[in-house]
Amino acid sequence: MGLYQGIPIQKVFNIAVSLAVAAIPEGLPIVVTMTLCLGIRRMAQRSALVKGLHTVETLGCTTVVCSDKTGTLTKNEMTVTLIVTSEGDECHVSGVGYAVDGRVMFNDGFSDSANEAVTKLLESGVICCNADIVAGQLFGQPTEGAIISVAAKHGIYRTCDNYQRLEEIPFKSETKVMSVKVQNKKTGNVEWIVKGAVERVLSQCSHYQQHLGPLPLSNEKYQHFINMASHLSRQGLRVIAVARGPSSSEFSFLGLLGISDPPREGVHHSVKTLLSTGVSVKMVTGDAHETAVAIAQAVGIQVTPGTVLSGEQIDTMDDRVFLGVVHEASVFYRVSPRHKLRIVKALQERLEIVGMTGDGVNDVVALKRANIGIAMGKMGSAVSKEAADMILNDDDFTTILSAIEEGKCIFHNITNFVQFQVSTSIVALSLIALSTLFGLPNPLNPMQILLINVIMDGPPALTLGMEPIDDDMKFQPPRDTTKDLISTKLVRNCLISASVIICGTLWVFRSEMSDGVVTARDTTMTFSCFVLYDMFNAMSCRSSTKSIMEIGLTTNWYLFMALSGTLLALMGVVYLPFLQWIFQTEGLHLVDWMYLTCLTSSVLIVSEIRKFLDRKQEGLTQNLHMESF
Repeated sequence: MGLYQGIPIQKVFNIAVSLAVAAIPEGLPIVVTMTLCLGIRRMAQRSALVKGLHTVETLGCTTVVCSDKTGTLTKNEMTVTLIVTSEGDECHVSGVGYAVDGRVMFNDGFSDSANEAVTKLLESGVICCNADIVAGQLFGQPTEGAIISVAAKHGIYRTCDNYQRLEEIPFKSETKVMSVKVQNKKTGNVEWIVKGAVERVLSQCSHYQQHLGPLPLSNEKYQHFINMASHLSRQGLRVIAVARGPSSSEFSFLGLLGISDPPREGVHHSVKTLLSTGVSVKMVTGDAHETAVAIAQAVGIQVTPGTVLSGEQIDTMDDRVFLGVVHEASVFYRVSPRHKLRIVKALQERLEIVGMTGDGVNDVVALKRANIGIAMGKMGSAVSKEAADMILNDDDFTTILSAIEEGKCIFHNITNFVQFQVSTSIVALSLIALSTLFGLPNPLNPMQILLINVIMDGPPALTLGMEPIDDDMKFQPPRDTTKDLISTKLVRNCLISASVIICGTLWVFRSEMSDGVVTARDTTMTFSCFVLYDMFNAMSCRSSTKSIMEIGLTTNWYLFMALSGTLLALMGVVYLPFLQWIFQTEGLHLVDWMYLTCLTSSVLIVSEIRKFLDRKQEGLTQNLHMESF
């Protein structure tokens, strides 16, 4: 167009190069990367260590969170609170945690036979442990720490020193039991001891212990012990069974240990918040049915008939049937890592974005398959941390909510500065194109175009990505991954803002150029008008729905400082002699600044009106929806 109108080719080339630099938002990838990095830093401050930039974006899209129970939904402060022996003796235990402050209290009064049964039960449990408590600090698994602690409360210390371990079959999520073969150092007797899930231990028992000696385990007694364990589980206790015998095929059942692990503070609120935003929360645990349901209800997970599935039930379902029920299920109990993997696959086939927690070596496959693999920072294995996308340094479920909120906020901020940068690019391109089309001189020279590109595509755009979390964003549903970043609404907002800036800038340029000759004052007024317009536009882009007065002018101090720096740069270009020579500007009067400020604030006023109308329209839509419902 310039060549057609007879403009010298050198001038056209200079303008074209400057315009190409200004029109293309080349700073966008940098700003996006910086915003994601800043989001990772904020998440780390909230105990969520994110290992990849893509994870930050995916967090805001998460639709299902599959969480372990122990240590994530609960405090992982295991304490044996109830003891039931095979002879029917019941004891309550005082004290909390792994300290030895507390004692074992017999419900029916102390007796030698009851004390002997409890002592043998606790002694056997301690022998079948690998953990240790030193100076009140646990080294090992919390469940075993609880057993060692209650034994110490009953006066049993270092009982393992009396036995030599000959063989060990470690606990596995598939078998759910641990067995050891030991030899008494004094008598030389060799025995096997097993502890673990009640039904698995009882299935290996042929007898149960009585004060007269072992008696055959009948079906009635077997069911009696199962019912006893169910009663403890309904109280939210993790139930551990212990048995002992001369061989691995001849165990005598000794009794049950009820271990309390209360829910974490704030978990109920976090679960409620996630559910209210459309994120489904599912508990995945190896505990028994009653324990899993009790804890799920305590933390706010909805449990109804048909929403609780066991690992054995999952094994009996084919993929088609499981795909139909996995979405409605809220509690999975007695599951192993292979069940976790199948749960993740089924949910992903239903187009869900899945976050899965895990802490063991066997959880690696499920963590890698999930959209967001979440490992535990305290109790997690090194392998699970390596495989995960995010690590919870405090093992707290509430941290997952915080990370999801950050993911939503970051995407919201990216949308805001994309709107700002795109509208700025549209204005720069349109000003030159329209001036050339209508035969007007160019309102900005190449150096001014490049300066606008530097000062507006940099700090203001970056600080828009540092906007604090909006409380309303916490309650927004997960982002739909099928929708584009550049939505119809964003394009509309860009065009509205750009139209106001273009009209205002051309008005200033045309009114200043009344004699038809472009002077330094004309381009200075036009340049200053463009920069001030962009500053007000940056303020309006802080939120697509909320008024600037509702957000607060100084809640984002980074943006406030960036705009202050931009204003100082503008003043330097206008008033400093050596910069006047470079950018072909001249000083303006106070009246000029007042006029430009009043004019350029129009883009903020128009944006405020547009947001008000959008809120009204959204309110009417919600009312109509509620009435139709």
